[in-house]
Amino acid sequence: MKYITFPSGRELDAIPIGRITIDFNPVDYFKPWPQCETFKKYVGGSPANIAVGMARLGKKVGFIGRISDDQMGDFCESFFQQEGIDTSHIVRCTEGESMGLAFTEILSEQESGLIMYRNQAADLMLCPDDVEEEYIKKSRMLIVSGTALSAGPSREAVFKAIELARKHQVVVIFDVDYRAYTWKNKDEISLYYTMAARQADIIMGSREEYELMDHLLCDGLDDAGTADKWMRENARIVVIKHGKEGSTAYTADGGAYSIRPFPVKALKGFGGGDGYGSAFLSCLLDGYEIIDCLEHGSASASMLVASHGCSPDMPSMEELEAFIRKEKDTYGEMIARCS
Repeated sequence: MKYITFPSGRELDAIPIGRITIDFNPVDYFKPWPQCETFKKYVGGSPANIAVGMARLGKKVGFIGRISDDQMGDFCESFFQQEGIDTSHIVRCTEGESMGLAFTEILSEQESGLIMYRNQAADLMLCPDDVEEEYIKKSRMLIVSGTALSAGPSREAVFKAIELARKHQVVVIFDVDYRAYTWKNKDEISLYYTMAARQADIIMGSREEYELMDHLLCDGLDDAGTADKWMRENARIVVIKHGKEGSTAYTADGGAYSIRPFPVKALKGFGGGDGYGSAFLSCLLDGYEIIDCLEHGSASASMLVASHGCSPDMPSMEELEAFIRKEKDTYGEMIARCS
């Protein structure tokens, strides 16, 4: 059954908007950060990772965001261009703003940490003038990152993009993308998340993220109650993730489709959500059934937590489907799907 109708004949399949950062992941992992001496750098930030993931899966991807006007900005823009992502609406900052820097810590297969530097972060300097109506109307979907709502002028730029997307029948995806270090208090989080979610056609987030979003108006909902609340607003699909316990997609006709993770030997605890989002949304654009979108999302998430990087390790469709076949041959069908 088709729950979302995407506009046809558009130049782009998706435009993520928001954060581009640089990740520094330790090569000598499974150690506390002070003991790590060597790091590899990657383009990071959830919307940036999703953009790369969708491009790897054959989608035509643009991006709206801001980067620093220095070698770090050069690195990010060049990487996007190598991946075939349109960079015409990635704007250089002019007041000395810097790229956000994430120094990660991989303590064990189960535990990861993060040291984040976001003083005068370039991505939060995105302003409404950077969002052009003609660009938005070229796309089939707009992917909004919750972190971009944490401060102005980025916040206002994102809400302008949402309004333009709705004006031109561009499907709006809200990826809650909660990062504690970007917010001042729980009321602020709930307020701006709620404003974005009310206008979204698809909402994706963890149980914790929905609890933060529902804090002001309807605290204490279970998964089904959360899904019903947002379906009564505007959403057609609500995805709620429970980490190692799997995830469920609720649909506007009252359906609920659940999936368990594919078993892998994890290297890190981050990046899986971005792999999940890029594969789930790509398959949705291709008209897959919901359970198959979930299966590909779950598979990509498992592949990402088993790899060292995020953006450079996003799989192609061939790699993703080969992984699914191999896992099923080893563990059987029901290891992935559940009722």
